Amino acid sequence: MEGSVRLLACLVCILSMGSYVRTKRDTTGNLLNTDVHSVPSQHWSMQVPAEVSAMAGEAAVLPCTFTHPHRHYDGPLTAIWRSGEPYAGPQVFRCAAASGSKLCQTALSLHGRFRLLGNPRRNDLSLRVERLALADDGRYFCRVEFAGDIHDRYESRHGVRLRVTGDRFTIVNISVLPGPAHAFRALCTAEGEPPPALSWSGPAQGNGSAAAQGPGQGHGHQVTAELPTLVHDGRYTCTASNSLGRAEASVYLFRFHGASGASEIVLLLGALGLKALLLLGVLAARAARHQLEHSVTQDTPPR
Repeated sequence: MEGSVRLLACLVCILSMGSYVRTKRDTTGNLLNTDVHSVPSQHWSMQVPAEVSAMAGEAAVLPCTFTHPHRHYDGPLTAIWRSGEPYAGPQVFRCAAASGSKLCQTALSLHGRFRLLGNPRRNDLSLRVERLALADDGRYFCRVEFAGDIHDRYESRHGVRLRVTGDRFTIVNISVLPGPAHAFRALCTAEGEPPPALSWSGPAQGNGSAAAQGPGQGHGHQVTAELPTLVHDGRYTCTASNSLGRAEASVYLFRFHGASGASEIVLLLGALGLKALLLLGVLAARAARHQLEHSVTQDTPPR
């Protein structure tokens, strides 16, 4: 009887500590053995929404909270966010907190646009993304790593989908660059969803049409078209269009048409010679004025 009371008291202690007891009995009801299995109050988990939507140019918050099996952890930790795929995708943000510190110091922020909004000490890894671009559209994965005596780490497998939408498109770059054989070429890059179609127009090429179509190359939500040879001086216009509308941007090409390289050098030297003569004239005038003032001072009798 006393042994049964002690066993019952022991089982009550175990149950109050968050464990469970599995008991096996034979057909006659006699106790055979008891297996005690520890059941932690919490376990590793990540909570993220399925999708977050935001407009291009604005900011978005990617929520992420987690639980871990330790009753209390105040050691070193690292918070990481990846893009593309879990475990192997490129990191876009990383911060580290020293043992006992509540501050997670940023070690990586891609383009300076990613900032930790949550507090990892409070199981919150929420991330804020500034100045969203259409290229930011994709899936992101949060991860936490414990160090020191406890080497635990956990990462969300499915992640959160960031959907970046835009009600318009823009021409993000247009420029004239030097090409082969002292020629010039023009580049035009536009961004939009759906990706816009690009076309070039400019001064007439001989007796041909004034419109020139450049080869387009797509990269994500961006499209680039090149005008390989600019024959005439004047205005060159890049036109972008998709189902949302139409946009234009222009560049101008004006080249110096000298007789020859030698004549350009002569003109340059002539300009420098003129400046030198003017400088000598100013210096001579100052010297004459100084000499005149000195002679006047010597001829004046004392009072």
